[in-house]
Parts: sequence; C-alpha cells; structure tokens
Amino acid sequence: MDDLREPCPYRITDDCGGAFTMGCLGGAVFSAIKGFRLAPPGIKSRLLGMTTSVKVKAPVLGGNFGTWGLTFAACDCTLIYLRNKEDHWNSITAGAATGGILSMRSGPQAAVTSAIIGGVLLAMIEGISIAITRVGAEQFKPVMPTLPDAA
Repeated sequence: MDDLREPCPYRITDDCGGAFTMGCLGGAVFSAIKGFRLAPPGIKSRLLGMTTSVKVKAPVLGGNFGTWGLTFAACDCTLIYLRNKEDHWNSITAGAATGGILSMRSGPQAAVTSAIIGGVLLAMIEGISIAITRVGAEQFKPVMPTLPDAA
C-alpha cells in the first residue's frame, strides 16, 4: 500500500517517535498561548508564565501522543502480520483497537465507545486519503488527442 513507510518492526518506533514529537510541538504552541494569556499582566511575567506552561504541559501531551502512536503502530503491525496484507482496513481496525485499549481502564462501556470513535475517525482519515489519491491521479490519466477535421 505505502512503499515510503518503514517495514513493520521499525514502524512502531518510528510512529511512536513521530507522534511524540508532534505532541510536544503542538503542546508547546498551545501551552505557550495559554500560559501567556493566563499569566499576570506585564511582559516579563507573561513570558515567564508562557515558558513555565510549555515546560510543564508540552512533554505530557507529547507522551500522550507517543502512547497513542505506539499502541496504534503495534496494532497495525499485528494486523498486517495476521492478515498477510497491508490495506486501509488494518488502519481502521487498529484505530478502533487503539481507542479501546487506551480507555480500557475506564470500564467496558468507555472502551467500546472509544473504540467506535477511533474506528470512525480512522475510517474518515483513510476515506479522505483515498479521495485525495483519486483526485491527484485524475491529472495523470491519458487523454485522447483530438485531430483536426480534414476538409
């Protein structure tokens, strides 16, 4: 399906690290904005509040994203191994399994709800990916040349 990705055992650490980095960077941006807004007036205290907020909250969000990426990639690679094929159904099922696994501590009802949400979310992402691929492929279709009319 995707020749640009790492093979499966290495994909797990690759996805985990990428998700951690994305969580840290996104968490830093949002924490900086929130820390700046909630700090007392004055530029020095606002910058200090922003820095403190980033130091405290960004690694936590990065860890949460990394955990999600690790669980998703492990489920995805497990499905690839079990089914002997790599397609969109693996990602959708892995998203549902990840949602269920990560919320399992909250009880069975929360796990089922999160699994459904994870599956639907990944189905939407995969559907958009397929649509973008098809739209992009339209421009490379061969077109029959038109010949001028012989009069």
